[in-house]
Amino acid sequence: MSETDVIIIGGGTGGYSTALRAASLGLRVVLAERDLVGGTCLHRGCIPSKAMLHAGELVDGVAEARERWGLRATVDSVDWSALVATRDTIVARNHQGVVGHLAAAGVRVVHGSARLAGPRAVVVEGAGRFTARRGIVLATGSRPRMLPGLTADGRRVVTSDDALFAAELPRSVLVLGGGAIGVEYASFHRSMGAQVTLVEAADRLLPLEDEAVSRHLARGLKRRGITVRTGATLTGTTLLDDGVRATVRTAKGEDVVVEAERLLVAVGRVPVTEGLEPAAAGLATDERGFVPPADWSRLETAVPGIHVVGDLLPPPSLGLAHASFAEGLLVAETLAGIPSRPVDYATVPRVTYSSPQTASVGLTEAEARARGLEVKVNSLPLTALAKGMVYGQGGVVKVVVAADGAGGEATGAVLGVHMVGPNVSEMIAESQLLVAWDAEPSDVAQQIHAHPTLSEAVGETFLTLAGRGLHQH
Repeated sequence: MSETDVIIIGGGTGGYSTALRAASLGLRVVLAERDLVGGTCLHRGCIPSKAMLHAGELVDGVAEARERWGLRATVDSVDWSALVATRDTIVARNHQGVVGHLAAAGVRVVHGSARLAGPRAVVVEGAGRFTARRGIVLATGSRPRMLPGLTADGRRVVTSDDALFAAELPRSVLVLGGGAIGVEYASFHRSMGAQVTLVEAADRLLPLEDEAVSRHLARGLKRRGITVRTGATLTGTTLLDDGVRATVRTAKGEDVVVEAERLLVAVGRVPVTEGLEPAAAGLATDERGFVPPADWSRLETAVPGIHVVGDLLPPPSLGLAHASFAEGLLVAETLAGIPSRPVDYATVPRVTYSSPQTASVGLTEAEARARGLEVKVNSLPLTALAKGMVYGQGGVVKVVVAADGAGGEATGAVLGVHMVGPNVSEMIAESQLLVAWDAEPSDVAQQIHAHPTLSEAVGETFLTLAGRGLHQH
């Protein structure tokens, strides 16, 4: 038996951020990971997918150079092995960095499957039994959800965990799921020349985002040649020697047959608790498999001293890597006995790295109105800006502001900002501060945005709401 201050089960973004912060506060930390530290985000999700999406942007750039700017450039072929090698180098360097940080911080990393053996005890296969003086942190993450009757074989039917690790690029893809993961993978495969059909059961893509975001995103994907079917469901699938034949029931009730070399299932993720044995510590998961905290301000479960971070948390946690970093900081500081501000999920930015990109923070217009709030809304197309015309990809910035004035003027706090367009993932940070700090349109209108930039759209929308509009009336 080995005693320590904190035991963390799971070395993904939530787990290793907890470990690094706890160690920096002088706590002895044991981190148990059965695979590679960094988790899904580093090895199968965020990092490799964004690397591939960047490669897709380069291909799209060549097409734009030829079609818009008179530059007679073409992509003769894609060297898949070279592309994969670059992706893997990026992942490996990030992995080495995380491993190095943990070692430098004095975190003891033990490799093996871990299970709870009591409210303060953990057994790690091959490493023994550990007890924690301060507490245990559960950070076992999530895995892709599969539909009943479908089994991923890594070739014809794949999940987001293995879609980018196939031996070659497919010529056609049916993507099932129009959330962030499905939209990103649809976008990447289209950039690489595949015929793509994107199917979403809800009546719009990214159904949790503002309706304007969904509308402009769908328009942009269709303009790129992606077939988008919303309000549609998969009713049957037949495996072929070289792909799949699927029947899709459209929003109009018609059955459409789609044949593709690959069916990519991206219908969400489910928490990983297999083998964790939460009952041994007096814990229970909810009906969806999440481990809910009893105290969200500490992310502490009903069993004192056991905390949860990352994808094991139910909503309002967002299942996003950057949110789990914040959760790790909160839990580490809580275990160290120092004050820490709870995570404000309303101010966590949400980004989809498709082409076009989407980025948002705060309440959608529908959410604000559903809460009974009086709001003022303003939108500005990116094509109204000189820089937006240069990019030529369309897009929009939409802001939602509380209407606190007697006449319904937009004098209240900024409630939400929503964007679609090129590089909006790099623009959302400003809006995160506006929402988090309860800025008002008059506050933003005092700030001068560089010209010509896409970020001018943020400045212009607030200038108009503050009654000082220049190019928008």
